[in-house]
This record gives sequence, C-alpha cells and structure tokens, in this order.
Amino acid sequence: MSLLRSARFPAIILLIAAGLGLFVANSAWGSAVDDAMHAHLGIPGVFELSLSHWIKDGLLAVFFFVVAVELQYELTVGQLNSARKALQPAIAAAGGVVVPIAIYAAMAWGSDATAGWPIPTATDIAFALGVLAVFGRGLPSALRVFLLALAILDDIVGIVFIAVLFTSGVDFTALAGAAIAVVAFGILSRQLDTRARVPIAVVLVLLAIATWVLVYLSGVHATIAGVVLGLAMAQRPALRVRHALEPWVNVIVLPVFAFSAALVPIPSVPLSELSPAFWGVLVALPVGKVVGISLFGWISLRIGHRGSAPPLAFADLLAAGALGGIGFTVSLLLSELAFSDAAALRDQATLGVLAGSVISLLLAGGLVSWRAWHYRRRTAAASVTT
Repeated sequence: MSLLRSARFPAIILLIAAGLGLFVANSAWGSAVDDAMHAHLGIPGVFELSLSHWIKDGLLAVFFFVVAVELQYELTVGQLNSARKALQPAIAAAGGVVVPIAIYAAMAWGSDATAGWPIPTATDIAFALGVLAVFGRGLPSALRVFLLALAILDDIVGIVFIAVLFTSGVDFTALAGAAIAVVAFGILSRQLDTRARVPIAVVLVLLAIATWVLVYLSGVHATIAGVVLGLAMAQRPALRVRHALEPWVNVIVLPVFAFSAALVPIPSVPLSELSPAFWGVLVALPVGKVVGISLFGWISLRIGHRGSAPPLAFADLLAAGALGGIGFTVSLLLSELAFSDAAALRDQATLGVLAGSVISLLLAGGLVSWRAWHYRRRTAAASVTT
C-alpha cells in the first residue's frame, strides 16, 4: 500500500490513464467506448445516471471528500491555520487564478468559448507533488510547504467555482434535506470512538449516500457533497478515513476519471481553425500560472518578510508556478461543466487542458530539477567549507 500512497505513483498512473483515454477515443474502439459511457445505470424509474455521470459526479465526490479532509486539517493545525501562514500562498494563489483568467478571457473575447474562463485556474495537487517528489530531491522544505498551501488554496477556488458557477434551478427542499444529513453526519462522526462505532459507521455511510443523492437532486453539483462531508466530519476519524481511501482514490477514482475525461477525438482541422477554448487553456495554464504565481508570490514574500531575506528565491517561485500549471483533474472537470452543452468546445478545451498540463509538467520537471541541483550543490559547498 505504501506505493499507492506515494507522491510519485498517482502522477504516473494519471498520465497513463489520460494517454490511454486519448488513444482509445481516436482508435477503432472509440465509438463503442463512447456508447458505454452514455449507458444508464441505477434503479430504473427511480435514480439513473449515465456511466459518465456516475464517474464525474459520484466517484469524483470521493476525491473531493479526501481533499476536504486535508483542507480541514491544514486550516486547523496545518500550514494554513493562521492568517500569517496563509497570507503568502494566498496572494500567490490569487495571482495563479487572476492571470490565467485574464489570458484566457483576452484570447476568447467575443467568441463562443468565453464560458471556459474558469478552466485554467486549477492546480492538480497529486500531479504537482508527484513531480516535486520525482525531481525535487534536495529542495528546501519551505518550497514544499509553499506549494502544498498554494495547491490547497487553488482547490478551494475550484470548489467555489463548481458550487457557484455551475449551479442552476436549485431545489431548496432537497438542499435543506442534504444540510440536515450533513449535520447528523458531523454529530455522529464525533461518536466513532465509542463502543457503538460499528453501527455508527454504517449509519455514517448511509448518511453520506443520502447527502450525495440530495445534493445531486438539488441541482448543486454532486461533488460538493464530498466537500461538505469532509469538512463536517470530526478530524481524527476523518484523517483515518482519508488514510484508508487514499490508495483507492489514487489507483481507481482519479485514473478512471482521467481516462473518461480524456476520451476526446482529436479534431481533424488545421491549427488555425481550433477554437479559443483550446488555445486559451493551452496558453493560460503554463504561461498564466508561471507569471501569476511567481509575480504575486514575489510580492507576497516582500509583504511577509519586511526587513529580512525571503526564504524562497524568485527562481523557486518560477518552479512553483510551473507546477501550478499542471491543471489536470479539476481543470478537466471544469471543462466538462463549462461546455456541458457544447461538445465540440468541451473536447477542444479538454485537449487544451491535457496539452497545457503536459507543457507545464515538462517545464516544472526542468525547473524543479535545476533548483534541486542548485540547493544540493550549495549544501555540498557548505559542508566542504566547514
């Protein structure tokens, strides 16, 4: 199980799954797999969803639960548990959201692709930390902490966009029912250390399922159920559940979603005829993130360290910005949501996410390797002089 929990493994599996999805979509099996993704599963006449919806609304809710548990921990006892700690990565994260949006909006202005502006705002924490683990031996802990906080804040932005921008026609009765279920879930989770933990755990699972169904029926995107349950659960049992779920999220949930999201036929049109949905995401992810995170991060370090040298050099921030450009999971979901009624634009935006994330991945690998080599050389030089 240690391999499934490692930082390197999820990044490799995600990349393979996305590549396989792209290959299958453009092979002779493409149409058959697409038909399978649209097949409906569930209780006929009661609750049915297509396989694609079960994956992006159901499986991905488990991923968001794990993210929310980590977020709860960081906000209470971790790297974001005070305004002072959160200020610097928050400013950098703001730059990593604002600049990509500005680049995308400028490129898509006046076209039918303008609705895709939230897509390049996300950072895939699994990919970013995976690249850092593979190439970052010798990096200072300050850079790892900064990147982790940055990625978590980016996740918060993505969650807010999903909850606010892609919700319409809310059924407040169903939403109220979901709220009651979440409150009951949170209260009961605080009784898991008693002798009745087994029946309580069964009830918690049933409440979680009920919450997910009610959130879906309310019109709010169903992945938000995973977020609120992760934030509501008592921290100690939540961390245990996260530990138990992490391997399954890494080896099943995220790869299956990456495969299904990457089932996109490559358009047989000249590059000049590709939509701004493709070009905007392709440029905004690697360029927007590097510029936004490094520039705003540099400003944040000056604000937080007046009168003393900042712990990160500007070159470190460039590496963090490149890592932030690996959008992938949440960006793929935002592509699905932003262009849910425009299949051609959705496919091109998805290709933009994949291409932009790969460019960021390669750039990040180079920059992280360079910075790690720099710090290893400096450490070696210091040990020789002493």
